[in-house]
Amino acid sequence: MRTFIHFSVFIFFFAFLCSCKKESIYADVIFINGNIYTVDSLKPSASVLAVSNHRIIGLGDNNIIDEFKNADTKIIDLENSFVMPGFIEGHGHFGGFGEGLQNLNFLHSKSWDDVIKLVEEKVKTAKPGEWIVGRGWHQEKWDEIPLNNVLGYPFHDELSAISPNNPVLLRHASGHAVFANERAMKEAGISKESPNPLGGEIVRDLEGEAIGVFEERAMNLVSGSYQDYLKSLDPERQKKIWFEGLELAQKECLKNGITSFQDAGTKFKELQWLREWAESGNMDIRLWAMIRESYDDMDGKLNGFPWLNLGDYHFTVRAIKSEVDGALGAFGAWLLKPYADKYGFSGQNTTPLEEVDKIANLAAKHQLQFCVHAIGDRANKEVLDIFEQKIIQMKGKESPRWRMEHAQHLDTLDIPRFKKWGIIASMQGIHCTSDAPFVVKRLGVERSRTGAYPWRSLIDNGALIANGTDVPVEEIDPIACFYASVTRKRADTGFEFFPEQRMTRKEAISSYTLWNAFAAFEENDKGSLSIGKLADMVVLSNNLLTCSDEDILNAKVLMTIVGGEIKYRK
Repeated sequence: MRTFIHFSVFIFFFAFLCSCKKESIYADVIFINGNIYTVDSLKPSASVLAVSNHRIIGLGDNNIIDEFKNADTKIIDLENSFVMPGFIEGHGHFGGFGEGLQNLNFLHSKSWDDVIKLVEEKVKTAKPGEWIVGRGWHQEKWDEIPLNNVLGYPFHDELSAISPNNPVLLRHASGHAVFANERAMKEAGISKESPNPLGGEIVRDLEGEAIGVFEERAMNLVSGSYQDYLKSLDPERQKKIWFEGLELAQKECLKNGITSFQDAGTKFKELQWLREWAESGNMDIRLWAMIRESYDDMDGKLNGFPWLNLGDYHFTVRAIKSEVDGALGAFGAWLLKPYADKYGFSGQNTTPLEEVDKIANLAAKHQLQFCVHAIGDRANKEVLDIFEQKIIQMKGKESPRWRMEHAQHLDTLDIPRFKKWGIIASMQGIHCTSDAPFVVKRLGVERSRTGAYPWRSLIDNGALIANGTDVPVEEIDPIACFYASVTRKRADTGFEFFPEQRMTRKEAISSYTLWNAFAAFEENDKGSLSIGKLADMVVLSNNLLTCSDEDILNAKVLMTIVGGEIKYRK
């Protein structure tokens, strides 16, 4: 009798599946004549892809067209272009990206003079008292350093002279230092007697005067005044400005073939705004976000999280973000041994480990991923210790897929721990080549060779890498990041940084697609072009698997497709 019941249930279930297939067999759109790389080992290539209700229902060659086509099916010819899953930006700052598109951008500035000129132009149109903000300067990437400097940082005098009536706040490319003019420092109450806060430093001259640079936690001394200025604006105007930035960010993502974006830390208020946007049906890309608040501001306020697949799979919040150190370029990375170019200094522990430990407990309690910014080898070691302790306490439950955001500089003894505890190494390929000219200067040759951006060592030890750009720290361009991942060369000078640690082409594509999806618990919906998954794709002019290294950089995004709908066409 039991066997009969099981057999009857099977027959009923099979009949149900068959009936469902008959009802949904026809495609809304069929893409034909594509050179499709699926990132699915069971069916790695195809030329035809059929979509119904935003998901893939057919994958193969011309023989499947008649199976899924009816009078209402739209046919799109891909003209033998290279097609792959849409890029997933594995670590970026969506709100910051939008804000950066609205303000001054110094990523391409080659000198302090370039920065001064851009600010000077902005001053001409700014109202008295209006804050002038920007981002992207990096003293280690300039062609020349001003004569008067401290550790390569210029003095504020020239900036202050051109903007006496406007506070100026310019964020370092890394996001871990700011430059302020005299007016901004006065509004913040900065004086010779102002002490360094815990986890930060006011950079000073030999007389003890602030030169205008504020590293790590010291940034809050000045940026707090800017936040007060923003709060003085009408709340609806604040929200309108913010959304205008998001629309710009979304447009740039789609232009660059990005179909999903993993946001590395947003406040509760903005998360609610993003939810409204997603549920309004106006969000074109898919956004996955981390909560970024202090322990005190999160404790007791996480009921109801995670938010999963809101707005028809366009918005998810299922992680918490914290950090333990800063950036290497701003001497903020927390190291096991001192910097080679700053005697006796080992970086900054920006968030006390006790606070990080308490946030880890919150993440475990609410079944949220825990994502921690760690750049230096000391920072990574300390976070791995916390992760290991908490995962052991979870007593054999499914891996929580906690993430090390950046994981840039590792002690070789810590590399196997990523695989052992299921830790995601959320690294940004473009950071390697962008930072390469000063890494050896900061760390010395041996630490740089064995532990700086060690992708090959991590992969060979079984770890999974989630790739991205950390926009607006770097440009959003995934093609440039892919090139850096597979060559470890700078595109401008050809400078090569320890190429033995590079990824293969297939690994680099996986790190930007399927591995990123896995890092967000979204591999059942994203990351490969497989039947049943969301039809998120990018169409490129060049085949990233077979073209020359030089032609990688010439690849153009021809189409970006989200849920089977073309959201960008070149």
